Amino acid sequence: MKETEATQEMVYGIRPLLEALTSGKEVEKVFLQKGIGGRTFQELMPQLKEREIPFQTVPIEKLNRITRKNHQGVIAYISPVTFYRIEQLLPGIYESGRAPFILILDKVTDVRNFGAILRTAESAGVDAVLIPSKGAAQLNSGTIKSSAGAIYKIPICREHNLKEAINFLKNSGLRIAAVSEKAEKVHFAEELTGPLALIMGSEGEGISGEYLKLADVKVRIPMLGTIASLNVSVATAVLLYEVVRQREFNAQN
Repeated sequence: MKETEATQEMVYGIRPLLEALTSGKEVEKVFLQKGIGGRTFQELMPQLKEREIPFQTVPIEKLNRITRKNHQGVIAYISPVTFYRIEQLLPGIYESGRAPFILILDKVTDVRNFGAILRTAESAGVDAVLIPSKGAAQLNSGTIKSSAGAIYKIPICREHNLKEAINFLKNSGLRIAAVSEKAEKVHFAEELTGPLALIMGSEGEGISGEYLKLADVKVRIPMLGTIASLNVSVATAVLLYEVVRQREFNAQN
């Protein structure tokens, strides 16, 4: 069993999961045994789909590796935080008189990187962090520890369709800036003031091509040594504080 899985609150069985959903628990993801069925299972599936909760069908052996308890073919991971909807958050940001500052993370899966990014984002005044419902780091004790509690202070939006969420931000007046090592312009040479959404990709794959196409601007961090790239949490910190620098400079002049 992975450490990230062992330290996260779990619910076992279909009926307990239904009760958790009814009580308002935020479910991060669900593992379902292949071939599982029955009346209560038919009750569960519509709720998972309606709430856009990620689920995956797996062999019973995987469930048995996760826990030795009587899981009855269902294991659910409970999120330590409540997820937000960016459509509900954005109007309030504008109404407060602030230029929205949104961070989008595409497939950042390491919990320590994710936690460190949340810590920096909260410190830099980011209004919300968008993550995909699939392919994102788990929100567990490792994330909480590495975020130094920032996970509870910054709104996290789990988006079932990240492309639609980016288009929503574009249509709401935000410029979309993508960070890519293939970009021609360095980050400090691009204007990053005003309503802005910044996309960061994973170290392994970078930003997905479909999201890069939606970007209004693409920037890179200059690398002057022999190492080809920065850790994603470090790269994110560089970009976030460049936005802070430009905003502070404009406010003073």
